[in-house]
Amino acid sequence: ETNAHLLRYDSVHGRFPSEVKVEGDTITVGSDSFKVFAERDPAKLPWGELGIDIVLECTGIFTSKEKASAHLTAGAKRVIVSAPADNADLTVVYGVNHDKITKDHVVISNASCTTNCLAPVAKVLNDAFGIEKGFMTTVHAYTGDQPTLDTMHKDLYRARAAALSMIPTSTGAAKAVGLVLPELKGKLDGVAIRVPTPNVSVVDFKFVPKKKVTVEEVNAALVAAADGPLKGILAYTKEPLVSVDLNHNPASSTFALDQTKVIDGDLVRVMSWYDNEWGFSNRMADTAVALAGTL
Repeated sequence: ETNAHLLRYDSVHGRFPSEVKVEGDTITVGSDSFKVFAERDPAKLPWGELGIDIVLECTGIFTSKEKASAHLTAGAKRVIVSAPADNADLTVVYGVNHDKITKDHVVISNASCTTNCLAPVAKVLNDAFGIEKGFMTTVHAYTGDQPTLDTMHKDLYRARAAALSMIPTSTGAAKAVGLVLPELKGKLDGVAIRVPTPNVSVVDFKFVPKKKVTVEEVNAALVAAADGPLKGILAYTKEPLVSVDLNHNPASSTFALDQTKVIDGDLVRVMSWYDNEWGFSNRMADTAVALAGTL
């Protein structure tokens, strides 16, 4: 009942467009029905008898290959972890390296929402100009793991009330780009600042190119990719948008053309928005389709 209610009514994304109802242990969404289970040990789930091919591991708990493999024990053929995953067979950012998925990749990671925003931008810029080194700051909406009021936490930044402050914190999103673009391994780093908004975040990325560039050249490269090979993954806007304007946007990354800055041709700043919930969820579905093609 709780799952169904939260699907019908979402504080950020609004009413679900189809009917959602519960019948016993089944949730029906439109014309599709799904059995619901409550089981602490994924290895005990009936994936085998249900003929489940791919499990989307979205609990935030089983985020290593070892732990996520419990779904394989239960009879599933493949697992996609909706977070960075230790020792995953492959970390995937759809549109950047999903073509590397093979039948040997059994437990894969869909990376993070922030890596999904940065990686397409970094790929385009590295292909066009080369990246010597770069640093990312994500100004990130607060998330469910932050408290509404001050509380005990081993990370004293994370101990503070989410909706009352801008909160500096760590992120591995920039370094993780090296997992999907090996040529950038060790060249990128970053930090996060959690802010009092419920959804939509933005990556502010500065980098040193390997050759002199202009604002026009940087924007042209990103626009060409967004209109071409990365269409639907990378988008762009010419308008002066704010975060609420990107709510429920399905793109991984929406590049703001008017925010590009270049100093002396060799220091570049670009900015790209992302709906850290809806955009990432769309990529989970895309990655699942790509993975299914290897079965």
